[in-house]
Amino acid sequence: LPTVSDEPRTDEERITDYFVNFLEKKPQGVIKQGMVRSGEGWAKDAGVYEFTMGATGDKVLARYSFVYVYEDGDWKIAHHHSSQMPEEVQPKKPVLSDQEVRDLFNLWNDALATLDPAQVAARYSKEAILLPTVSDEPRTDEERITDYFVNFLEKKPQGVIKQGMVRSGEGWAKDAGVYEFTMGATGDKVLARYSFVYVYEDGDWKIAHHHSSQMPEEVQPKKPVLSDQEVRDLFNLWNDALATLDPAQVAARYSKEAI
Repeated sequence: LPTVSDEPRTDEERITDYFVNFLEKKPQGVIKQGMVRSGEGWAKDAGVYEFTMGATGDKVLARYSFVYVYEDGDWKIAHHHSSQMPEEVQPKKPVLSDQEVRDLFNLWNDALATLDPAQVAARYSKEAILLPTVSDEPRTDEERITDYFVNFLEKKPQGVIKQGMVRSGEGWAKDAGVYEFTMGATGDKVLARYSFVYVYEDGDWKIAHHHSSQMPEEVQPKKPVLSDQEVRDLFNLWNDALATLDPAQVAARYSKEAI
């Protein structure tokens, strides 16, 4: 049962055929670890071996099991099973550096610059969730994500990260912090909190989760502060109401719970 062929080789012709291709790599093996058992006319050896491929210099680690039998006055291989290491069968997904994670934001921002909602939506994964800044509706599929950006892109937004924290692992990354948008259509600047979760999907990095929200202090707008002159002008408004000689107009200058 060879490492790089699905076909069991059960006779001399097919065993020979396998090694025609394998030997082109000029392999030489060494046992890295193994366990041996033996009895009358039989022996077995199982463990891990490593091949150096003379044709390329590549090194390949694999698991092996040999069963030997004493046949016609000689020891022969009755069973040979060779398989890739489990971690190599399931290749590891990439891990990004902090800068590479931040570059994913730049790709999204570049998509905004195209003013094409479809290009922005294409930055999101198949099962992405978008919780946008200026919509109450969670966007959970490509159609609704695209729909959100139809309106948002009319403002010609361009973002810059003001502060953020990055974390990453095998096949995932997250970036959370504060970004600021400059709206090219109006010149307005909007500060917001953000969180992105990226996943490695079909050979590319995509946004699996994007949550954007207004800064808490902007959600509860501050009340105005008056200058000394503006305070004095309020007296003048009251005084002008007196001049009308209309009690209702004077009373209208007082708050709902005035004393």
